[in-house]
Amino acid sequence: MARVVRFHQHGGPEVLRIENVDTPRPTRGEIQIRVKALGLNRAEALMRWGTYIQTPPLPSGLGLEAAGVVEAVGEGVGGFAPGEAVSVVPPLSMARWPAYSEIATYPAHLVVKHPPSLSWEEAAAVWTQYLTAYGALIDIAKLSRDDFVVITAASSSVGLAAIQIANMVGATPIAATRTSAKREALLEFGAAHVISLADEDLEARLKDIAGPEDIRVVFDAVGGPIFAPLTAAMARGGILIEYGGLSPEPTPFPLFAVLAKTLTLRGYLVHEITGDPARLEAAKTFILDGLMSGSLRPVIAKTFPFEQIVEAHRFLESNEQFGKIVVTI
Repeated sequence: MARVVRFHQHGGPEVLRIENVDTPRPTRGEIQIRVKALGLNRAEALMRWGTYIQTPPLPSGLGLEAAGVVEAVGEGVGGFAPGEAVSVVPPLSMARWPAYSEIATYPAHLVVKHPPSLSWEEAAAVWTQYLTAYGALIDIAKLSRDDFVVITAASSSVGLAAIQIANMVGATPIAATRTSAKREALLEFGAAHVISLADEDLEARLKDIAGPEDIRVVFDAVGGPIFAPLTAAMARGGILIEYGGLSPEPTPFPLFAVLAKTLTLRGYLVHEITGDPARLEAAKTFILDGLMSGSLRPVIAKTFPFEQIVEAHRFLESNEQFGKIVVTI
């Protein structure tokens, strides 16, 4: 038996329950982990509300990433032994492989031996954010030295990961954030420039920073009305990669900017990387190299004990965090 978090109906954080369930041993090709820490992601709140890209049957578990020690190894799995420290790449389905549990089981290819310099909290905050940012910026956009990249929702865990990756390859990260409250923190973290969407003209500031034709890459989690100024400031042949939809307002299609500049507007899910073995291995190598060199380091916004999972989800939805929310077991 193990304690797990499940929800029996869709709704706010209060629908989450801690329950005891049986934990079968791992089957062929799987690794079972005794979880030490969990990383929380907005996707989990969306699934709890019933608005995620996956709608599982109820009751359902949830959770995309964890860190802990190997508890048991299924048949056919090599290279792992009980007691080793590992962390988890986000699976295709968190209903099928939920992380919010004292004992969690995953396909072996999603389990990684992370650098020993990371704490359990840091290890639980690695893979969703860095894989998401890597897939968009490096795998798809081919971000490189001398590129300007605009990063919206910049104080989120993925936004901070994108800033670090941009600096790692020598690009110039321009952070866009809702208000000026986190300006100094973003600058200290490594953003070359910070734009407050509430206080500044986004298009004018972008053109002032990078010139009218120099922003090749935009990494956006927001959508909505900012599409017009973002695309107006982009370079010819630029690419805007959309990985979220935080804005409650409609997202207009910027037809004339797209036509005049031959822009690419591209939807993106991290499953593109995690579902492709070759691309996933390249991503793991890039991220592990960055972690070991110190170029990449997860930022923990706040830590909660497992028993306070409801409070952790309330904080997740508050938009007050700078970095990752972690739950320890």
